[in-house]
Amino acid sequence: MTVFGRNEEAGQAVSNAFISKLQAFEALREDDLEWLMSMIGRVKVVGADQDLIRQGDNPEAVHVILEGFAARYKLTSRGRRQIFGYLIPGDFCDLHVALLKTMDHSIATLSRCRVATLSPETIIEITDRRPALSRALWMTCLVDEATLREWLLNLGQRSAKERIAHLFCELHVRMKAVDLTTDGYFELPLTQQELSDTMGLSVVHVNRSLKELRDAGLVSMSNEQIAIPNVERLKQFSGFDPTYLHLRAVNSL
Repeated sequence: MTVFGRNEEAGQAVSNAFISKLQAFEALREDDLEWLMSMIGRVKVVGADQDLIRQGDNPEAVHVILEGFAARYKLTSRGRRQIFGYLIPGDFCDLHVALLKTMDHSIATLSRCRVATLSPETIIEITDRRPALSRALWMTCLVDEATLREWLLNLGQRSAKERIAHLFCELHVRMKAVDLTTDGYFELPLTQQELSDTMGLSVVHVNRSLKELRDAGLVSMSNEQIAIPNVERLKQFSGFDPTYLHLRAVNSL
């Protein structure tokens, strides 16, 4: 694990992801942005397949993903994993611990990640004294809840191919909102096992579904990247409606 201080490189990473995410929900004033940047604590680099936070932990800071991918998950008593959320650059890992204190699930990196920290006191000050920032943070929590509801619908009512295609559409919209897509291409360092743990499908079923999506010309995946040749076609196939993400100018995404 490598740790960086409050330097220009760290500040640039924060502005490119974290600020873009907040401004997708709320127009922020320059003084709020400058204050928030000044409150960012250490920035660290964490390797792939590492737990950032474990269920039952009492984190001393709120974490923000600046680069890379992570996942929210829980384990059954028999060690089976259910992934129920993906974290991309700009996302909070554990915003609620400023109030709830104890983690009720775990968060693990899926790729090499750059992670920043904010103190719980900073989050409380935002809610008490920075109304625009507070609205942006509130929106991130509301969207997390809306996304979880959509994932429940996805798991319960869509076919295997539609589930996977719907996830790809969601990630495309979220990545585009923080300027991390290029003509339908974006980073997606997911294994078939991780998709299996997300979709409630066997690895064999995931493999077959991905092949069918590729054969239909809907997606292609290689070298931890995904290409969606026709985003609108994939949205229509999966029944994807981005309204639940509540992004400003969502129709353009």
